[in-house]
Amino acid sequence: MNPMIQALNAKQMKQDLPQFRVGDTVRVHFRVVEGEKERIQVFEGVCIGRKGGEGPNATFTVRRVAFGEGVERVFPLHSPRVEKVEVTREGKVRRAKLYFLRERVGKSARVKAKQLGVRGLAQAAATAEDESAAE
Repeated sequence: MNPMIQALNAKQMKQDLPQFRVGDTVRVHFRVVEGEKERIQVFEGVCIGRKGGEGPNATFTVRRVAFGEGVERVFPLHSPRVEKVEVTREGKVRRAKLYFLRERVGKSARVKAKQLGVRGLAQAAATAEDESAAE
């Protein structure tokens, strides 16, 4: 690839994205333009797929059930319209794509939460302390 294009891509890619995987429940803050006004809309759901790794064309698919109807949305990872991505819950899954959730309803459509071991709890406590110290 052309070095100039690589430099442009590197400049446009976001550095402050959290590490999230398929199965995690994420809250995506997305900029929406309505007429002349611009607002931030939050879309929260389970990440059912990722494409493109961490590159400039990377996308992720988020699924939620709204009013009994499944809604999926594909977000570009490095888009300027994506304000921020928050991980609300880490999921324990054994698949790279969770497309089977499309046919499921109710309790069977849930993803188990990841249980943190002793090391994970200590690490989570340490990061919480670091965040509170930073504020």
